This record gives sequence, structure tokens and C-alpha cells, in this order.
Amino acid sequence: MGRKASREEAMKLIYQLEIQKEDRDEQISSVLQNNDFNSKDKVFILDVVNGVFNNQSLIDNKIAGCSKGWKIGRISRVDLAILRLSIYEMLFREDIPMNVSINEAIELAKKFSGQDAGAFINGVLGKIAQLVDLPQKDHKL
Repeated sequence: MGRKASREEAMKLIYQLEIQKEDRDEQISSVLQNNDFNSKDKVFILDVVNGVFNNQSLIDNKIAGCSKGWKIGRISRVDLAILRLSIYEMLFREDIPMNVSINEAIELAKKFSGQDAGAFINGVLGKIAQLVDLPQKDHKL
């Protein structure tokens, strides 16, 4: 399937889990079983989805701190799913260059969100990227 397609599926699943909060494990299992994922895709999707939810408070604090004038509740759920996924990658996935996470987030926003979403997401992620100590992936933003 490839990383780009796996990232897209992970974003959709993060979005779905934000909307339908019950039976999280069942929803994840259903998505993974009902699609043509290889084992590498499944590992990536599971890592990202579980990583986002296990670190959601930290990630949401980063979003709130870098999105002036936008409280978490005002950000569309699609944009929020994209931001959470990308920030997780930026902070915790050393195998993904930061610029790749940002570029892929912008592409997801263009495909799944409103007209101005790409610029908004780029702005938030750009601020976070400036604060991250890239070589060490410092999580103390």
C-alpha cells in the first residue's frame, strides 16, 4: 500500500475515533481487517493511531500553543486529525523527516478539508517545527 496511503488511512481512523468514541479497539480492528493492508501498513497505522491517543494531551497542548486564536474546540475535526497525526510523527517517529510530515499534512488538508486548511495546518506545524530540537526529537516543546 505504501506510507502515503497508510498515513491517509491512519488520519481517517483518527478522525473516525474522534467522532465515534466508543469501541475504539473494535473500530481499529474493523478498519485493519476490511482493507488490503500488508503487515508493514498495519504496524504503521497502529503505531500512529495508538501513539496519537496515548499522547493526545501533549499533542493538543502543542496545537493550542501554536494556533493563536484557535481553541481545540474550534478546529475542524478533520484538521485536528491531520494535525494530531503530523505532530505525533514530528515528535515520536524518528524514521520520518519533519518536512515530510508537514508536506503530507498539507496534502491531506487539500484532499479532505476546506480551502484554507492547508495554510492553517502549515502555519501550526511550522511553529512546532521551529520549537523541536530536530536531531534529538526533544519532546519538551
